[in-house]
Amino acid sequence: MGTVDRLDGRALLAIAIALLTWSSAYAAIAYALPSFTPGEVAFARLLTGSLCFAVLLWVKRVPLPAPRDWPQLALLGVLGLSVYHLCLNYAETRIASGTASILISLVPAATAAVSAFWIGERLTLRTWVGLALALLGTVLVVLASGQRVEVDPHALLVLVCVAVSAVFFVGQKALFARSSMVGVTAFAMFAGTLGALPFGWHLPQALAAASWSHIGALLWLGIAPTFVGYLAWNMAVHRASASQVSSFIYLSPPIALLIGWLWLHEVPNALILVGGAVTIGGVVLANARRRPVRVVPPIETCEQN
Repeated sequence: MGTVDRLDGRALLAIAIALLTWSSAYAAIAYALPSFTPGEVAFARLLTGSLCFAVLLWVKRVPLPAPRDWPQLALLGVLGLSVYHLCLNYAETRIASGTASILISLVPAATAAVSAFWIGERLTLRTWVGLALALLGTVLVVLASGQRVEVDPHALLVLVCVAVSAVFFVGQKALFARSSMVGVTAFAMFAGTLGALPFGWHLPQALAAASWSHIGALLWLGIAPTFVGYLAWNMAVHRASASQVSSFIYLSPPIALLIGWLWLHEVPNALILVGGAVTIGGVVLANARRRPVRVVPPIETCEQN
């Protein structure tokens, strides 16, 4: 099963869906944490996502990947889903949101580096300059928005999230060539759920004591950011390179501020607008492709015998 390896309309739509759903996850996690532990939140959202994927596999009759790929997929699921969500949830209880936003923005650069090392993806100087420019714009947006940024040892948990995300994105991409994208995503979700199971043993008791609104936040996390978000993201990665798709993560802070502007009437200042423009420019630069140079063959001036 081949991949398209270009940012076409379907890939861009899938990226937009993933970013919008993932952007809602941070608020939903913070809302659910008063009634649940970070481990219970991670297990509940992954379990809900797994149930959704199980239904999708059954309805669409999608086969799971070949058994030879199960060990690699299981490892990817535990790293990219169990470890990622556990570290992120625990980090959200200890570090400032601005610190987390800036550190998470390292995911595109990490993904590009892993892609170059693992699957030999060649990245041009223009791509690296675009990634660096987008990172600078993201930092400007975070700082100008007034989010707290501080040095904290727990920020290392977010750096773990960055590393495992890069491995997760690139590792799955390598398997899309010989397995169904939906099957690969579902299997990784199942493995990630099992990996988080030890942290969710007391979830039934916590659900019995929690308010319906906090339970609703868990359901939203499982359905929107986890099931829909990861499915949409992998659809994009299936159609384009992992480094290209991951570069759009830089747009998450500007998107969140845009939502706040339209929904909550929080008018951004000039530095935020500049940072957003720099971020968008960097993402465009990182994904721009040179037009192929048309080579005109020289006219041969051979004498006819």
